[in-house]
Amino acid sequence: LLMWSTQTLAIKYLSTLLFSLYVPTTNSYLLHRRRRRRAYLSATIMSVLHLLTLSLLISVSGAKFSGRPGVNYGQLGNNLPSPSDSVSLIKSLNAKSVKLYDANPSILAALKATDIVVSVMVPNELIVNITKSKTLSDDWIKSNVLPFYPSTKIRYLLVGNEILSSPDSELKSALVPAMRKIQRSLKTLGVKKVKVGTTLAMDVLNSSYPPSSGEFRSDISGSVMRPMLQFLNRTKSFFFVDVYPYFAWAQDPAHINLDYAIFESTNVTVVDPVTNLTYHNLFDQMIDAFVFAMKRLGYPDLRIWVAETGWPNNGDYDQIGANIYNAATYNRNVVKKLAAEPPVGTPARPGKVLPSFIFALYNENQKTGPGTERHFGLLHPNGSQVYEIELSGKTTEYKESLPAPENNEVYKGKIWCVVAKGANWTQLGDALSYACSQGNNTCDPIKPGGSCHKPDLMVFHASYAFSSYWASFRKVGGTCYFNGLATQTIKDPGYGRCEFPSVTL
Repeated sequence: LLMWSTQTLAIKYLSTLLFSLYVPTTNSYLLHRRRRRRAYLSATIMSVLHLLTLSLLISVSGAKFSGRPGVNYGQLGNNLPSPSDSVSLIKSLNAKSVKLYDANPSILAALKATDIVVSVMVPNELIVNITKSKTLSDDWIKSNVLPFYPSTKIRYLLVGNEILSSPDSELKSALVPAMRKIQRSLKTLGVKKVKVGTTLAMDVLNSSYPPSSGEFRSDISGSVMRPMLQFLNRTKSFFFVDVYPYFAWAQDPAHINLDYAIFESTNVTVVDPVTNLTYHNLFDQMIDAFVFAMKRLGYPDLRIWVAETGWPNNGDYDQIGANIYNAATYNRNVVKKLAAEPPVGTPARPGKVLPSFIFALYNENQKTGPGTERHFGLLHPNGSQVYEIELSGKTTEYKESLPAPENNEVYKGKIWCVVAKGANWTQLGDALSYACSQGNNTCDPIKPGGSCHKPDLMVFHASYAFSSYWASFRKVGGTCYFNGLATQTIKDPGYGRCEFPSVTL
């Protein structure tokens, strides 16, 4: 405040001096005195200008932007702590920022006056309609931002989550126009400190290796990415990206070194043959692929924000490397890198701050998909830590010993998909019907007279159907989940003449 007061006084003084030089007069005495004063006034004005410039430079350089990671607060669980308890847990992790996947009013109220910087999100399903209606855009801000701003430190507003990974062409085309609409609504309604962006996954890139080959997909490069980058650059916002070395490594563990993926490599490096930049970890490599992709479109300096990064602490039998040891090692190391002072940056952007959010606050038991999706949390739903961690970057050593990893190599036995323990049996009928309706004679053995028809019980038939479906369709995206009704097992569920289909990795 003192700095800005100094600048304001200097500007007022300068204005007064300039006014005294140029107010018209015909009085010869005043003209004679003005000529004598001009040399003095010129020197004085130059001094004031120098003072003003110096104060502005000091104020700008003094505005430090922290690289300390925040945390993603997802809510897809039926056993999670209350918003107020969650805010306390966020503080216990030393997180100074939090990203929500909506604008939950209870959470925003709990974050009031906490000094935690907040990112909120416009849901994907509203984006197309917001593009068509300024009223809807204004109303969303009035309902979800204004009741809490500025006492809750909402600073970022993300329009949708990984929209460009969707096959919906109308949704993808609506993204940037919706971002513009939301930005105009914020301005119209007097919200000045909130930056607008959107989150993008790695699949927006057509090429990412080596990093210098980074290039956006041809279907979005000119039509979506160029106007998006223009918007983010004009509004001085960030390019928000989700970066998961886990998935890149898990897809190709034979050619990507695990230590290189979790920041533990001492002798593995990758040299970009075009730039000769040397990479010591997979994270930097993935970030710089975005840097070069933006550069190709004429935006080499747009700031990047890592909207999500993390490593799963558990998963299914067919998910390599998802364990507590790897998760703790990766997240501790990425926090250390991101929170370093002075900033480390990446090979393409050395010394640059890279703000981020770690994924995620909790293990969320209602997330769909493979088991890893429900096991990215730093905390269990009861609030206890999955492993020791804090996000300030100041902790260099942790006291606890981590359990040795047992699944860093592909499982070599058979795996089956069966009804999960505790599954709601009243929902099995629909899941069974779905599994049996997908073709490939999936359920022939459980029909009357089939080798697996008896015992004629829903739970046995569903287990067979789940296993048969998964064995038939896993390679084309089929999963062993069925809305939480199914789980993987390495114990053969077959009996007598009934042999369950299995998966071998």
